[in-house]
Amino acid sequence: MLTTRQLQLKMASTTTNANAKEIVTEIPEWVRVFSDGTVERPRDFPIVPPTLHDSNTGVSSKDIAISDNPPKPISARIYLPNISDSQTEKLPIYVYFHGGGFFFESAFSKLYDVHLLKLVSSAKVMVVSVEYRLAPEHPLPAGYDDCWEALKWVASHSDSTKYPTHNTEPWLIHHGDFNRLFIGGDSAGANIVHNILAFRLGPQPLPGDVKILGAVLAHPYFYGSQPVGSEPVTGIEQNFYNLVWKLAYPSAPGGIDNPFINPLAPDAPTLAQLACSRIFVCVAEKDGLYDRGVWYYEAVKKSGWQGQIQLFRQEDEDHVYHLLQPALDQDSPNAHKFINLIASFLVNN
Repeated sequence: MLTTRQLQLKMASTTTNANAKEIVTEIPEWVRVFSDGTVERPRDFPIVPPTLHDSNTGVSSKDIAISDNPPKPISARIYLPNISDSQTEKLPIYVYFHGGGFFFESAFSKLYDVHLLKLVSSAKVMVVSVEYRLAPEHPLPAGYDDCWEALKWVASHSDSTKYPTHNTEPWLIHHGDFNRLFIGGDSAGANIVHNILAFRLGPQPLPGDVKILGAVLAHPYFYGSQPVGSEPVTGIEQNFYNLVWKLAYPSAPGGIDNPFINPLAPDAPTLAQLACSRIFVCVAEKDGLYDRGVWYYEAVKKSGWQGQIQLFRQEDEDHVYHLLQPALDQDSPNAHKFINLIASFLVNN
């Protein structure tokens, strides 16, 4: 998750008092990395447990292991709407990648649990919310790799006899419709969505040749050295979004113009080959990433891509308002509207 258009912060090297450990890297108020390797993330929402029958929505959720390899553990929280025992109709599957600048937040936090409980209840879809490794302990491309592995794991359930896995999930086998597989995310998670569509799918088909029907990019985190729209023309090096990228992927070739963060970089894959048939881009008027989201939408439209793309603009709201306001127990008509729009995209395609 990022911040508003005017926010610009600096990396810092400083020390605390003589008896405390040293801060070696910091984005003030967001993340501190200490000399002993520990990391503080002051903005993380609390972790909340899953429930087999949420009292407000009737949705059931549980935490599952996708890969329990110690070097690369990947897990997820999976959600199932309230359905009758006799229901045989399969449900759309929505694989979700959380935001947080690649360095904070969790699929298990209140921020995402509140949102996805409401979305699953409204849309009557299954959700697999992926817990991937975070920077700076695990710099990119670790998070990209984890999300791709998680998506392949989900697709493998389309034929569990042909693609056996020791972590088979019965909810996916019994209730998932693999002809209606969607991916989505907010902020850094939306960036992950794009990179799966642009870099992974196509050259690397999913198990069972499962296709992605549609993708949701909410307030996507893209950036570059050349300003877009109302972005500042100076101070790129100390720009908040650039600092986040340096923290998340310090070895990225090309820096802020790496194709993973700048989808129109000279060596980026063509947008005409995005590997799905429908895309829904959402932007918020007060978000510092607003111009980049519109820029991405326009670039896809002009690319020759043969799918259907739509843009939703919300006035008078900031970055990921649809997550923050409900998680802070604030009544938010615009957050309700957002959920209804995503639900419609998932069930009417």
